[in-house]
Amino acid sequence: MVLRAAGTGSAPRPSDAVSIATGERAAMGQDYYAVLELGRGATDADIKKAYRKLALKNHPLKCKEPWAPKRFRQLAEAYDVLSDPMKKGIYDKFGEEGLKGGIPLEFGGENPWTVGYVFHNNPDKVFKEFFGGDNPFAEFFAEDGSELILPFGGLRGRGAMKQDPPIVRDLYLSLEDLFYGCTKKIKISRRVMNEDGQTSTIRDKILTIDVQPGWKQGTRITFEKEGDQGPNVIPADITFVVQEKVHPRFKRADDNLTYVASIPLGKALIGCAVDVRTLDGRLLNIPINDIVDPKYCKVVAGEGMPLLRDPRRKGDLLIYFNICFPKKLTPDKKTLLKSALLS
Repeated sequence: MVLRAAGTGSAPRPSDAVSIATGERAAMGQDYYAVLELGRGATDADIKKAYRKLALKNHPLKCKEPWAPKRFRQLAEAYDVLSDPMKKGIYDKFGEEGLKGGIPLEFGGENPWTVGYVFHNNPDKVFKEFFGGDNPFAEFFAEDGSELILPFGGLRGRGAMKQDPPIVRDLYLSLEDLFYGCTKKIKISRRVMNEDGQTSTIRDKILTIDVQPGWKQGTRITFEKEGDQGPNVIPADITFVVQEKVHPRFKRADDNLTYVASIPLGKALIGCAVDVRTLDGRLLNIPINDIVDPKYCKVVAGEGMPLLRDPRRKGDLLIYFNICFPKKLTPDKKTLLKSALLS
């Protein structure tokens, strides 16, 4: 975009300033209202409806006339001006010359003139922002600009406003969080449209997640349309995906918990008791009466994670064993073991 440099160039001629400052309409150049086939009393809804109808009708991919690209560009520039309250206000009062050449500010400083408007010359950008997609014929319309009512499902989704892709974030939870359930509050900052429908503001919002007992890794929690807002855009959904934090004692296996107990070889052979501190703080004393081999697993029923469908019921606690062998044996102990195990 070309901008008027501040504080440079010669001052405007008095006759120019008087003409514009008094609100006398300068030479209009192109009449944006006429371009959209509207009168000067057109409302914002009228402007949108006219652009929608004419842009679809005169899009170069649909209209093959040699003048179509120029007409399409004129429609885009007219809509770009008339859909913006500030640009429209200047144009209505001072005409195209005032809009593009700048107008005097009420209180002049070093640069007592506003920066002139320059169209970005990208009619496709205006079209895509208006219809919310890349497909130039994203919707079906009648010649008068009204939506066609189609049988068997109506519009085929072509051209309705597009929703931004979902925003996916991990939500890390401890096994205790998933055992008891809890409430997590997450602050997000998002862009929210102002009442004028054109500008936006960054605002904070608190999202509340009620974690249910028994949720598993991969559980998805979606807040619909809580992403950034924008004109002609459906805000993205925000999705949180549960990830389990590493726990110092347990690993989770579906609704079960696994625990590894280290015991010496002697206890693996003659039996022992294993103490396990549960997630809710109880100390279990589990008797092991079997001979423990490297693949042995002791199942303690009902001491695992809550079942999501019925949190009163729980999975199992699976105890595996790390058998610690002695680093050395005295001759007497070897004799005793030989007598006990090999005789």
